[in-house]
Amino acid sequence: MSFDVKGKVALVTGANRGIGKAIAEGLLAAGVSRLYAAVRDPATATNLANSHPSKVVAIPVDLTKPETIRAAATVAGDVQLVVNNSGVLTSTSPLDADAVKNLQYEIDVNVMGLLHVSQAFAPVLKTNGGGAFVQLNSVVSMKCFSAFTTYCASKAASYSITQALRESLGAQGTQVVSVHPGPIATDMGNDAGFAEIAEPPSLVADGIIRALAAGEFHVFPDSMAKQVGAAYDSFRTNVIEAEAAVA
Repeated sequence: MSFDVKGKVALVTGANRGIGKAIAEGLLAAGVSRLYAAVRDPATATNLANSHPSKVVAIPVDLTKPETIRAAATVAGDVQLVVNNSGVLTSTSPLDADAVKNLQYEIDVNVMGLLHVSQAFAPVLKTNGGGAFVQLNSVVSMKCFSAFTTYCASKAASYSITQALRESLGAQGTQVVSVHPGPIATDMGNDAGFAEIAEPPSLVADGIIRALAAGEFHVFPDSMAKQVGAAYDSFRTNVIEAEAAVA
């Protein structure tokens, strides 16, 4: 299964900044015919919309408010590619006093948000020929770092759900892609202390477009991600991506 973005209608959550904005710009450069910038405040996507006045439509979406996601699925009824990029991160270790609170916050956005987006848009993608669904996960979905324990746990959960979506959405002809960046040069990455080793967000956009065209499930876009991906290669090939019966 492969997907050529040229001429397609796309939607990107969190398209107003960071990786999401880079993905939106990458898709526009690759020739999408329309792009819905799904953001909490549409005014924050004004610059993107002004740069592409005939192609970009900003719509309100808050991953903690399912009603906004369902409304977006109605407005963007012609969408063929959904990129669920929005996410939150806290610097929380397992023994921190606010670990439970922060984990709940990250689960609400990074995990429940994914479920709400996939459930709302699955019927839309099916109606429009299958299309593709891309989920932004992380290298920390495979390796936990103590200083970011709750974030890692939320991304491990979203990666698990993405694997299930590959099967469930695949049955309706929808290609699913799981993206696993390492440190990327964004406000979130800088706030987490990765400024010195972070790489450009355009690598993520390029990796997604290549994976869609090649029909690949995993994307490891940057240097650290490629290291993790190489070490993970046998397991993902023989277990994650292999067809297996459930006992």
